Amino acid sequence: MGNNAMRQKMADTIRFLAADMVQAANSGHPGAPMGLSDIAVVLSEHLNHNPKNPSWLNRDRLVFSGGHATGLIYSLYYLWGYGLTIEDLKNFRQLDSKTPGHPEFGHTEGVEITTGPLGQGVANAVGFAMASKFMGAQLNSDTANVIDHNVYCLCGDGDLEEGVSYEACSIAGHNKLDNLILIYDSNRITIEGSTDLSISENIRMRFESQGWDVLECNGHDFNAIDTAITTAKTNKKPTIIIANTTIAKGGGKLEGSHHSHGAPLGNDVIAEAKSACGFDATKCFHVDEDVMARFRCAIEKGDLAEREWIHSLKTLPLMEQNETLDALQNPDFSRIQWPTFEKADATRNTNGKILNAIAKALPNFLGGSADLSPSNKTELVDMGVYPKGRNIYFGIREHAMASITNAIALYGPLMPFSATFFVFSDYLKPAARIAALTGIQHFFIWTHDSIGVGEDGPTHQPIEHLSQFRALPNFYVWRPADGHENVEAWKTALNMKKSPSAFVCSRQNLSLLPSAVKGSAAKGGYLLASDEGATITLMASGSEVELALKVKDALNEKGTKVDVVSVPCYDLFIEQEKAYIDSIIKPESKKVAIEAARGLEWYRLADEVIGMDTFGASAPADKLFAKFGFSVENILSTIK
Repeated sequence: MGNNAMRQKMADTIRFLAADMVQAANSGHPGAPMGLSDIAVVLSEHLNHNPKNPSWLNRDRLVFSGGHATGLIYSLYYLWGYGLTIEDLKNFRQLDSKTPGHPEFGHTEGVEITTGPLGQGVANAVGFAMASKFMGAQLNSDTANVIDHNVYCLCGDGDLEEGVSYEACSIAGHNKLDNLILIYDSNRITIEGSTDLSISENIRMRFESQGWDVLECNGHDFNAIDTAITTAKTNKKPTIIIANTTIAKGGGKLEGSHHSHGAPLGNDVIAEAKSACGFDATKCFHVDEDVMARFRCAIEKGDLAEREWIHSLKTLPLMEQNETLDALQNPDFSRIQWPTFEKADATRNTNGKILNAIAKALPNFLGGSADLSPSNKTELVDMGVYPKGRNIYFGIREHAMASITNAIALYGPLMPFSATFFVFSDYLKPAARIAALTGIQHFFIWTHDSIGVGEDGPTHQPIEHLSQFRALPNFYVWRPADGHENVEAWKTALNMKKSPSAFVCSRQNLSLLPSAVKGSAAKGGYLLASDEGATITLMASGSEVELALKVKDALNEKGTKVDVVSVPCYDLFIEQEKAYIDSIIKPESKKVAIEAARGLEWYRLADEVIGMDTFGASAPADKLFAKFGFSVENILSTIK
């Protein structure tokens, strides 16, 4: 059997595994997996990976941006030998299976990153490529390359229609990510029908204008696919391969139909299609031995490649490359010289000093802002510009920035942050949600945290955002009340390896808290000031902690005893045991929460919430706090 004949048999095997999976589940997407099967076979020949060790640092990364094409994804991981079984394929999209409806990092071996919302994977692939270029800049020399892998991404029409892909591909072209290969499954079909209904731009010209090389091929011609991938690997720019394909290729009467996108083909159609390809129509989930042997070559090939790479590390002419790699992979938190603070300051400023202290101690700490580093205070001073340095300039591209940073965090040894104004977290919410769902240690820096933004007005004043992100599982929102609390928050967040953290910081100066807060952030909330026999408990975060202390002073003058609880991380606080929470917030006291935000979540702890019921306004911050009731007088009146 000739090479292409064998390739055809391998591709058809993938097609029918995918079709059988969707049919058995009675849900799913057979069209894209069947259309991409020929490309997948050729890509298998190029991909440098090790099923024995899915975390090998110098492996090629493969991202499936069209996460709905899981019939293809799981078929490949089964065939390559990543630990999936036929039974796993039969349990596709079923409860507690290893093969959920969309790929999930950490759930299915081999999946590089969780994709699902279209376009995310394109930006993730850019992030993996950016991470590799940073690592290469730290480790490679003229005589030895420690990091020299490629990043492949399979995407479809829908991915390229999403705005995040525009942002990400622009960054990729600007940074000349020559190891990034985007394979565009151009089948010209979406759920509603032909793409002619909604898009008519010239994809070639779009990518050329963004600084990419553009190749085009018949996505069902094995030799043409092979030539395109081979060429892309030698290009000096990121490359998109426009692969003209037919959705549900080999799917009989549903080949080329939009009806094949998101529904089973039907047993009769699948049987006819199998017969037409010379397969036994009575067999489901079947793989011939010769096909399996070809795919399983990935195990020995990948294991050998990794062993050769490890051997090369031992014989590098510059041994400092090994030392640098070790420092990147094993950051020593004890080396961080945490800053101290002696006067009132904005927490965006104290946070900036903390970022620099961390970066000086940890060579794997890097990040950037969406064109706001002077305002976010996120510049890593004297640490250079990406890729050789650690300041990444994302431009005004919040969504791509967050998706890219998710991938940088999953690349291996890197600990990245991204930054913007808190109100613009709206633009990156999908990526923040994926970070939480996946358990990615991505540090989000969000400054200008409330109506304290002032004159920029309600368009720039986040009101509902704290509540929104506190509602997100496995996502920890830190709103420090001063510089020392900010330090304690970072000490805790750095050790939360499986969760993203967001640092929500003030534009305006905040007074230093009156008592030591060492270790205070470890449980998310603590008793800052207390009176024996207190009848009122005031709870607050961030800038409102100072206000709560002033209210306590006023109530003390009237003979009322008060506790003040600072809650820098509401999410962490409510996870604590009831006994601890009751020791901080005495159940018998009147409980009042104060926060310059919507604050609905505080009703879980408070009898009364003094928060924002409207959008803000344009005025100096002090006038806004007074207007919206964040004054001692108004809070005293409310408590009465």
